[in-house]
Amino acid sequence: MGPFIKFISVSLCILLAACAWQTSDEIKTPLQPDIVGIDISKYQGDVDFKQLKAAGITYVFIRASEGNTYQDPEFKSHFAKAKAAGLIVSAYHFYETNDAPHSQLENFTQLVKLSVGDLPPVVDIERLHQQDDTLLSENLQVYLNGLERHYGVKPIIYTGLNFANQHVTRFSQYPLWLAEYGRTQPTLPSGWSQWTFWQWSQSHALKGIDGKVDADKFNGDALSFAKLLIK
Repeated sequence: MGPFIKFISVSLCILLAACAWQTSDEIKTPLQPDIVGIDISKYQGDVDFKQLKAAGITYVFIRASEGNTYQDPEFKSHFAKAKAAGLIVSAYHFYETNDAPHSQLENFTQLVKLSVGDLPPVVDIERLHQQDDTLLSENLQVYLNGLERHYGVKPIIYTGLNFANQHVTRFSQYPLWLAEYGRTQPTLPSGWSQWTFWQWSQSHALKGIDGKVDADKFNGDALSFAKLLIK
């Protein structure tokens, strides 16, 4: 399959999945089809990814690692099963501001193998430890640069509105995945002119997952989503 045909095929799959989506949460979604996904970790346990795809889920962000040494024990299983079910995948690292950026980078990259058609890697930064804000920007830039060199694509930053406004406004050149709940649209933090993903719920219910799960939306159409994928 040639690159152009593959691009069109991915775009059509995304569009069909978006049209199949129906929300059951507290916030009404717009009438136009949304390109929706979820993010998971070991806490979701055994996930039926085929059911998720049938429900209209397009993509899954999967926790891979945290800090210098922690690796999610369910990451490899979740990642492989999600891809086998035909879902688009990415992996995220929970960044600890009191750990060295180089060792955190090694922890993530030795575990996560991304390929053509996957979403870019994600750095989840939402927690600041005592008295480690002086080098936060410098160290985070080191980590982001390392991710971009390793995977050949600009990484995505996940954060909350308050944390973004206080600590990461200088990183607005990176795609933003914003966590904010109880709204019909997210509030942009300073520096960013648009959001790329929005985690709009922490308590979504879906067939295929026991309990609640984080729910996400993409800000764009099928073609813009396809352009974001690793080439």
